[in-house]
Amino acid sequence: MTTEPETGTSRVREVLGAAVTALGGQQRDGQVAMAEAVADAMESGQHLLVQAGTGTGKSLAYLVPSLLHDDRVVVATATLALQHQLVERDIPRLMEAVEGHVDDTSYAVLKGRSNYACLHRIREGVPDDQGTLVDIPEGTMGADVLKLRAWAEEEAEAGGTGERDSAPRHNERLWRQVSVSARECLGAAKCAYGQECFAERAKEKAARSQLIVTNHSLLAIDAIEGVPMIPDYDVVVVDEAHELTARVTQAATDELTVGEVERAARRSQRHLDEGEADDLMDAANTLRDAIADTAPGRIDRLPDLLGDALQLVRDAARACLSAFPKDGDAEADAGRSQAKAMIQDVFDHTERMAAGNQSDVLWLAEGRDRIPDRLCVAPLQVWGQLRDKLLADKTVVMTSATLMLGGDFSVLATSVGLKPSERVADDGQAEETRADGARAEPPQGDDVLPWRGLDVGSPFDYARQGILYVARHLPPPGRDGLGERQLDEIVDLIDAADGRTLGLFSSRRAAETAAEAVRIRLPHLTTLAQGDAQLPELASQFVGDPHTCLFGTLSLWQGIDVPGETCQLVLIDRIPFPRPDDPLMSARAKAADAAGGNGFMQVSATHAALLLAQGAGRLIRTTDDRGVVAVLDPRLATARYGSFLKASLPPMWSTTDPAVVRKALARLAAGR
Repeated sequence: MTTEPETGTSRVREVLGAAVTALGGQQRDGQVAMAEAVADAMESGQHLLVQAGTGTGKSLAYLVPSLLHDDRVVVATATLALQHQLVERDIPRLMEAVEGHVDDTSYAVLKGRSNYACLHRIREGVPDDQGTLVDIPEGTMGADVLKLRAWAEEEAEAGGTGERDSAPRHNERLWRQVSVSARECLGAAKCAYGQECFAERAKEKAARSQLIVTNHSLLAIDAIEGVPMIPDYDVVVVDEAHELTARVTQAATDELTVGEVERAARRSQRHLDEGEADDLMDAANTLRDAIADTAPGRIDRLPDLLGDALQLVRDAARACLSAFPKDGDAEADAGRSQAKAMIQDVFDHTERMAAGNQSDVLWLAEGRDRIPDRLCVAPLQVWGQLRDKLLADKTVVMTSATLMLGGDFSVLATSVGLKPSERVADDGQAEETRADGARAEPPQGDDVLPWRGLDVGSPFDYARQGILYVARHLPPPGRDGLGERQLDEIVDLIDAADGRTLGLFSSRRAAETAAEAVRIRLPHLTTLAQGDAQLPELASQFVGDPHTCLFGTLSLWQGIDVPGETCQLVLIDRIPFPRPDDPLMSARAKAADAAGGNGFMQVSATHAALLLAQGAGRLIRTTDDRGVVAVLDPRLATARYGSFLKASLPPMWSTTDPAVVRKALARLAAGR
């Protein structure tokens, strides 16, 4: 009797089952379907977009096929929180669970160089403004730097990672005293401590590993900018894929202040003999005058004064670079290397800004609270780079709980460089149909990138567990923030819920206004606002007492997970459209209109749909959770785009009746 050879999907099913059993979990149909689809994508080389609702167990669903794949797989996350969860919890537990089922269980985490302590900077000192290496900064900062240095030396002696996440408590300014950017780094070959270097050891470990965990930004630098940061790979799993375009845009955004030009000039003075640094300082003064003469906001046409100033700084920076001694002229000098890196940044940024490229958006961001005015430049779109540099070269699996905006994959697929016409069905045929109803021919050609979209659902019964309440009776939100009727509605809903409220607001001012109103009118409840303490501390207080409200802005929309009775009401004050004066979003909407599209729907409504889905997703985190998502913006029920936005949300039971919602919240608060 012969047996059928084991297929890739059956092997995935077997190992996933063993892992779930070992971890004490339950088999979920959506998790199995996702794992099989990921394995198929890795085998066929066909791109995959898979929406996996909260509770699916999507991490296991892509980690298991990644371990079984013949070649190295990269997993890229948007947030440090998910990266930390994967590396510290999910992957170690999985490796233990699949022991004996998988041949290679090696894995590594890879971050940008500035995320690791630099032993050269720690042992040789930090360049001051004149480029002289200073051992310890003056003032109270010195003691904190000594703590970080001691920690780094302990890490080096113990063979630790030297990662910022494991360092003693510190701020950005302190960390810069013990780290360097990729440009500032001397390079392992020239550095006296290259053999011990934390960043180099992380790269070496990654080169020996089957699985590499990194972030969207490093992935973008490696794949799109062509800077080799990640060992060779053919497959990448992009988790939190709804964030990919924003993170890639962020990685490709450059900023410049007058102060940065001046610091670069000062650092260079001791390394240059012919007055080139003085010329750069003079150019910085010209740039200061030009910026003072420029209105904040998007710059569609470069003013002559600003354009001339940018060119002056660019040319002065070029002269500095030419005057630096060649790398082989002398032994490695950290002060010189870092001064040259600063000049190189000034040159690159000013050259890009002065070019006036139509594929870039330039704007002046107005300074405030000791933050100076700064020029910013970002790519108008990133889908072309993603298509040509990542999707055309690698097999990409993208996953998130929110990939289907407006109930369809097309919006997100288009934003990352995949065409709706390239989508294929499970049978390999085209997803689209012709006008006569027949199935279209499958996409073909060297420039075609076939992809599949899969929604594996969620184990949650949203229609029974959650209510979507739209306050249709309220006036549309205005520019002046929350009015009395909105505040009355907030207080009434929170009173019915007896606390247990996460408030997601479009601005810090709105969050603080609401918090103040609730504190005055419902003094028996504890009301916290973002900024009262660090987010982890606020979240801990919120979880610790159900009679608590927590109000905040964007980081709460995506960065907090509070299952259980702690959160039975999620309040959203308004549809989170981008600000009309947002330079990049407004430029993208304008470009969409010019191309014959609908800029509002393609940019503003899509942005709002994604944030609404993320915000509403804070409510139901387990099969036992119950509650209400209350949107205080009547446009969700009355505007034409409302149906698109609602189709992006979990399928909760919907109502516009405030009395029904208050009764439901009261029953939940009473435990009924």
